[in-house]
Amino acid sequence: MRFSRLFAPTLKESPADAEIPSHKLLIRAGFIRKKASGLYDILPLGVRVLLKIERIIREEMNKAGAQEVILPIMHPAELWIESGRWDAYGKEMIKFEDRHGRNYALGPTAEEMITDLVRKEVKSYKDLPLNLYQIGRKFRDEIRPRFGLMRAREFIMKDAYSFHASDEDAEREYWNMYETYSRIFSRMGLQFKAVEADTGEIGGSFSHEFMVIADTGEGKLVFCEKCGYAASTEKAEAVKPQIPENRESLFREIEKVSTPNVRRIEEVSEFLNVPQDSILKLLVYIVDGKPVAVAIRGDKDVEETKLKNVFKAKEIRLATDEEIEKFTGQPKGFLSPINLSIPVYADYSVIPMVNFVAGAGEKDYHLKNVNWERDFKVEAFVDVAEVKGGEPCPKCGNPLTEKRGIEVGHIFKLGTKYSEAMNATFVDENGEEKPIVMGCYGIGVTRVMAAAVEQNYDENGIVWTPEIAPFEIIVIPVNVKNDEIRETAEKIYEELKSKGLDVLIDDRNARPGFKFKDADLIGIPIQVIVGKKISEGKVEVKVRKTGEKIEVPVEEAIERALETLRELQVR
Repeated sequence: MRFSRLFAPTLKESPADAEIPSHKLLIRAGFIRKKASGLYDILPLGVRVLLKIERIIREEMNKAGAQEVILPIMHPAELWIESGRWDAYGKEMIKFEDRHGRNYALGPTAEEMITDLVRKEVKSYKDLPLNLYQIGRKFRDEIRPRFGLMRAREFIMKDAYSFHASDEDAEREYWNMYETYSRIFSRMGLQFKAVEADTGEIGGSFSHEFMVIADTGEGKLVFCEKCGYAASTEKAEAVKPQIPENRESLFREIEKVSTPNVRRIEEVSEFLNVPQDSILKLLVYIVDGKPVAVAIRGDKDVEETKLKNVFKAKEIRLATDEEIEKFTGQPKGFLSPINLSIPVYADYSVIPMVNFVAGAGEKDYHLKNVNWERDFKVEAFVDVAEVKGGEPCPKCGNPLTEKRGIEVGHIFKLGTKYSEAMNATFVDENGEEKPIVMGCYGIGVTRVMAAAVEQNYDENGIVWTPEIAPFEIIVIPVNVKNDEIRETAEKIYEELKSKGLDVLIDDRNARPGFKFKDADLIGIPIQVIVGKKISEGKVEVKVRKTGEKIEVPVEEAIERALETLRELQVR
């Protein structure tokens, strides 16, 4: 490809609304352009990256025994009504009527569509197992699209669905997909972790997220370097502590203290000169319309997905100030668990707490030496705190490591949630009709492109891994008006192309510095620079990732470029 013909409008400055590196750099380097909130044009450089990502996905999915299909993006409402998700999915689903007044949705996911296809065609256990996948557009009307391709309203996704005659076979395929996903992301040259995860709206008995490690990631994960345990913080388990021995003998008398205008945990800690872990934090949540008090150690935070799962709730939210007053009769910031008229559920972190500080239920006052059981009733101790780095691993007890990450893939063991709702059955070897057991496996293709940038960039631009770079090598003649420079660059370019490589030649009549900046910004792994030293029979091979420049004779340039490229590739 010739740069003079390439549609890659690069920019010197980042757009004002771009917040994270991938958003800024993909726009600056000419990979994408914003069309509207959460909607992006994918330009030729971006398409080249996406096609390479899709090629790796297809190769590994096909190798794993899956088959590709293409499903409509318009989903008939009756299928979603049948599964019970037409109203439950939420406002993210874009709904509309056709000219005949029939209700449709733009597909945010395809469990209903694929289950409908399979239930019409699969009749016997002999037709199973089956794994079908597609790569195509999905639509979710995000309440707040942000971070470019990371959270867009329209995106490209690979979604696969497997169908089985038994739970055991569904689990076999689940781990087959787990290994397949591991190979996919490894081949892309990404640093990632597979972590236990919440099943969310998709449902199922268990799931794993594949998270690209990046400091700018929206999600958090913890993992144990000793035993391999890894989980998103939405799923990570806390170790349940033991109740202290002779606990009651340590109890002291409650003491009421004045704390004027001191509400927040940090303020209480400083005012009373006590550590935050000796203060009880009390929060009021509305759980499926009913108020519940959640007690947690002052230095910890409630992980609301875990809380939602504890109550098997459809919806949870923090109570408003008015609701707190209504349901407890106490002012926010001074809530007391004593004589509370709503049930109190306490996080595991409260179990070892003795003689702690809590609100007095009265404005500008707190209580010292409060103790659960003696002073207030706990309905149940539950695991609802966000697990952080340094806490013990729930499997082996060693300290956990905490990182931020970007979810790029998610696999679910669905079971019979959709097949039972939609009457997708098969006849087993004994002639008995049974629901098909299902699995679900997704990869955010456009998200992978953004996540790869979040993990691989520097102050000069993107640093693509060779496996998904738009071009593997760029040849840069510093002065196209110089015959020797231009002709040498053209010869190198043609020979690299003949070897099957993706090569770009910057044949523009532009200043060398301009060309170098564009090459670094776009992030092509290897640069072959043909400059003034051609008079001495030498060119430079530059490694984009390290900035290292190697001066080599012209006749060795191609082999050195190939050798350097191989060193960068995933082994």
